[in-house]
Amino acid sequence: MAEIELKNIALLIDADNTTPDGIDPVLTVMAELGQVNIRRAYGNFAKDNLARWDKITNRFGIRPQQQFDVSKGKNATDMAMTIDAIDLLYQGKVDGFGIMTSDSDFTPLVTRLRQDGILVYGFGEAKTPPAFKSVCTRFIDIKQLIASYAADKPGERKSARHESGGAVDEELMELITAAYSEAKRDEQGYAKLQQVGQIAGNRSSFDVRNYGFKNLSDLFGALDNFSMDRRDDNQIFVKRLR
Repeated sequence: MAEIELKNIALLIDADNTTPDGIDPVLTVMAELGQVNIRRAYGNFAKDNLARWDKITNRFGIRPQQQFDVSKGKNATDMAMTIDAIDLLYQGKVDGFGIMTSDSDFTPLVTRLRQDGILVYGFGEAKTPPAFKSVCTRFIDIKQLIASYAADKPGERKSARHESGGAVDEELMELITAAYSEAKRDEQGYAKLQQVGQIAGNRSSFDVRNYGFKNLSDLFGALDNFSMDRRDDNQIFVKRLR
């Protein structure tokens, strides 16, 4: 049997605007895209507030890219990350990117990467400006991800479904309902769960992990106004009840 070729993925980290606590769960998520062979963190690691990155970079095989503050008010980190990302794009050896930051200055970079059909997962705090969130293939709230990952570690107490702060709010319901309405439905009104998820993902940087769920089926299983049907081919279908 021929081996499946793993896609080559790059993870670029804005150490000035993210937390090292998220590295482990972020790498777990990035495995969805392929093998994270390129791991780089950018920042002025001479600063006290970046001291925690020392052990993290060694533990996870991340190459620190030292960026001294050339002048006050100028961010050399952003420029270095952008240049490296474009270099990797034009080398043609990277199939997807993970960008860890809460800085909207990377919005043009992500837009450019996606114009070449590159998948880009963004990881940042909930306060990250919508401009950056919307251009990512997926944007994942890193604090939600860390909380969910910690709850699932062996030997630790399992959290309640929304204990980590996630919730099915009105905006999410509108997105899901619109995606279901656009999906192809059978005579009974059921649509493929996978298609509903794809439509929702195309309309926004939607990811169920931002709401405290592991996967799409868990989310729909928690909704009173949708029913799920797992059929003989193991595909899941959903239907709106009201």
